[in-house]
Amino acid sequence: MEIPEKLISELKKVSGLKIRINEPLASHTTMKVGGPADLFLQPLTVRAMITVIEKMSNYHCPYILLGGGSNVIAADRGVRGAVISTRKLQQVRIQGNRTTAEAGILLSDFCQQLAEAGLSGLEFASGIPGTLGGSIYMNAGAYGGEIKDCLRSAEVLTAEGRSLTLTAEELELEYRSSLLQEQKLIALSATFKLQERPSSEIRAEIQKLKEKRWASQPMEQPSAGSTFKRPPGHYAGSLIEKSGLKGYRVGGAMVSPKHAGFIVNTGEATARDIVELMMEIKEKVYQKFGVRLKPEPRLIGEFDKLPY
Repeated sequence: MEIPEKLISELKKVSGLKIRINEPLASHTTMKVGGPADLFLQPLTVRAMITVIEKMSNYHCPYILLGGGSNVIAADRGVRGAVISTRKLQQVRIQGNRTTAEAGILLSDFCQQLAEAGLSGLEFASGIPGTLGGSIYMNAGAYGGEIKDCLRSAEVLTAEGRSLTLTAEELELEYRSSLLQEQKLIALSATFKLQERPSSEIRAEIQKLKEKRWASQPMEQPSAGSTFKRPPGHYAGSLIEKSGLKGYRVGGAMVSPKHAGFIVNTGEATARDIVELMMEIKEKVYQKFGVRLKPEPRLIGEFDKLPY
């Protein structure tokens, strides 16, 4: 739908809101692909975020939330409607062994602040390329840990702009899923209960995990993170590698020679290249092993084909 001029006029009056027209999404995603968003909104405060969602709801204008841009593939033709970025919502408040952080903070930055404060429990997340809000949306995890392990509650926003506080149990956090996905809820902030630990030990563990990640994953090339969810009883990367697909490519998209669970952008990839490669991978793995892989990244915008 075409965005009403009256809505744009009202949004321009919102305090603490940055607005861009036809903003290329390639510069806001870790895969470095994606055409323009009709409207790119960047609230600087939680209050501004709530106001934006209220106005979008009043005008029935479609929108998509974007955090750090990992775990996302944006279409070459872009996104119709609005993209709302949470990246400027980065406030952190620490009280004893509890900490509350806004949804737009990068996990890497959040974990560094926790390390300085001597609070342990989220070290596993220090290398996950995304924001806190995205990690709750997906119940992000790595190296045996998941966000749900130490999350106590989250402030969320409904599609109508109503603020709610939900406990970890109410968020229904499971493997790469949450209530946020099912009910189109927006994470505004989250509260964690952590353990006290010497900062030097926390920093050492973060460094150890960083080295492990860089040794085993294609951190030096643009990607959206893991391309497929882990199928029951298997590892997606292992199935893809055993299908002889390491290094296989479509256009500028390639199955990483370092870790077959990742598709990387070799420099000139389009979203279409990536989706076509995902579809070929799914087909070849199914033919060889009878396992149906399910994509992990969200695909946003106008695609001709979807790998589902």
